[in-house]
Amino acid sequence: MVIAVVVASVAAFVVSSAWYTGFGRVWARLSPAGATARPSPWRMGAEFARTLVLVAAFALLAGAAGVEGVPGALGLALVVWAGFPVVILAGSVLHERVPVGLAALHAGDWLVKIAVVAVLLGVWR
Repeated sequence: MVIAVVVASVAAFVVSSAWYTGFGRVWARLSPAGATARPSPWRMGAEFARTLVLVAAFALLAGAAGVEGVPGALGLALVVWAGFPVVILAGSVLHERVPVGLAALHAGDWLVKIAVVAVLLGVWR
């Protein structure tokens, strides 16, 4: 399972990078952080570490819940996505005046990222 977690982490990192590259102009318009031309190497390393933690936690949760196969993993991914990043991002809109578009951009990244993780780990199980 360690290999599956590493492979899924790399895939999620690449997909998330492509997401923000594709929506770079939108991100730059909505957030000063998005206007930065290129992230530094240490930020990229930190982001990969965050992704690795996400994937490991998802794998542990899926295992504890007895989730097997891609359909079950995608169902879990949808629940995890709605229950955690969406709720946190909604709070940032409500309490920190984060623009709805910026929260939606991040929520979309989370949805795609967690779906990729679910598919890869679901195939592995």
